[in-house]
Amino acid sequence: MPESMNFFPSVAVCLAAFNGVRYLPQQMDSILSQTGVLVTVFVSVDRSSDGTEEWFRQLQETESRVVLLPCGEKFGGAAPNFFRLLREVDFSAFDYVAYADQDDIWLPGKLKRATERLIETGADGYSSDVVAFWESGRSTYIKKSHPQRQWDYLFESAGPGCTFVFRRNLALSLQAALRHNPQGARDVGLHDWFTYAFARARNHLWVIDDYAGLMYRQHGDNQVGVNAGVSALVWRARQVLNGWGLNQARLTARFIGASDLPFVRQWTGGGRFALLSLAFQARNCRRKPTDRLWFAMSCLALAVIGWK
Repeated sequence: MPESMNFFPSVAVCLAAFNGVRYLPQQMDSILSQTGVLVTVFVSVDRSSDGTEEWFRQLQETESRVVLLPCGEKFGGAAPNFFRLLREVDFSAFDYVAYADQDDIWLPGKLKRATERLIETGADGYSSDVVAFWESGRSTYIKKSHPQRQWDYLFESAGPGCTFVFRRNLALSLQAALRHNPQGARDVGLHDWFTYAFARARNHLWVIDDYAGLMYRQHGDNQVGVNAGVSALVWRARQVLNGWGLNQARLTARFIGASDLPFVRQWTGGGRFALLSLAFQARNCRRKPTDRLWFAMSCLALAVIGWK
C-alpha cells in the first residue's frame, strides 16, 4: 500500500526462530498488537527440539497474519536463518521490512515510530536504542544512537537487528545480492551488521533513533547480547585475539563490494603497519567513544600477535 494514500503502512516482519517456544507467545503477541501499521509476520524456524515448528503451525491456523516458511532445514545460526527469509519472502507488496527475534517484547508503537522516522528523515534504514532486561527483573537502557562515523558500518552494526526497519527498495536490493552470491552470505556471521554495511556502502541514508521501542530480553541462550558484564568482556577479548572481528569486517567488505576502497585495502592485507594505521583511525570506525578506545587497543593487540 503506498504511503501517499491514507492507509496504514504495511510491514513484512521477518522472524527467525530456534527452540524459542518458551518466549514466543509474548513476543508474537507484542508484534501482532502493533498500532498504526499493517503487519504480516514471516517465520523461518531452524530445526528445533522444543516444538517451535508445531507452535507456529497452530498459530498460523488461527492467525492469517502469520506465514510459516517450510520447516525442517538446519541453519546453525541466526544469520543464515535471516538470510533465508531475505532470499525467499516476496516483499513487493509491502512498504517496509523489519527484523524480529523470538524472545523480545515490542512496545505497541515500535513500528509506527520507525516508519514515521523513515518518512521524516527520508532514510531507507532505521534502528534504535533498546531497553535490555533480565529474568531477575533488572533492566538497563542501551544507547546505540551515537553519531554515525565514516567507516563505522565496516566494523559494527547500527544496533540490535531486532530494531531494524527498512524500506522495500533496500529490502529488494538485499534480496538480489543474497540471491546472486549465496556463498558470500555463508561467510558472514551477523545479519544485522551486514544489513547496515550493505545499506551504507550503497549510500542509503540510515537513521539511528534515540528511542527504545522494545524490551531486549537477555538470557543464557542469546546468540548475541548487549555486551555487558565480565563474561561479555572476556568474550570480546577472545574475539579480538583470534581476529574474528576484523575477519568479519574483511568478509563483509568483500561481500558488499567495498574491498577496493583505498581505506579498506589499507588494512585488509594484514601486517603490523596496517593495524597500527587502523588503530589511529579508530575515531572514524566506531560510534561510541569507549568503543573507539577498545577498537584502537584491539588493533594494537593484533599488531603485536601478528594478525593476517
